[in-house]
Amino acid sequence: QLRIVESGGGLVQAGESLRLSCAASGFTAQYYAMGWFRQASGKEREGVSCITSGGTSNNPSTVYDDAVKGRFTITRDTVRNTVYLQMDNLKPEDSGVYFCAANPKYYCSLDPSTYPSWGQGTQVTVSS
Repeated sequence: QLRIVESGGGLVQAGESLRLSCAASGFTAQYYAMGWFRQASGKEREGVSCITSGGTSNNPSTVYDDAVKGRFTITRDTVRNTVYLQMDNLKPEDSGVYFCAANPKYYCSLDPSTYPSWGQGTQVTVSS
């Protein structure tokens, strides 16, 4: 059974960093496009970053929303079957519940509707 569990959220001050983890079980994340999304209170879920299916490649492609480009980095650990989102120089507008999602296709997208499998989310709060 496919399962996705996010962790690593918390309360930080502006300018600080967090690393979110997305632990996959029941499937091999290396062969899925994986995405990170966030949802602020009262707002729609939005795409933050995604990484293409790696297959046998050691250099998958990544995509970032303009709001986080240069501050966030998505990576995948094929041994731990885990995807990470390193978030640096956090801003109050980065606050929200962060979700990890999986898509069994090669190419990744920042459109939440293209992902069939989701985790429960982890809360990130950035104070000013």
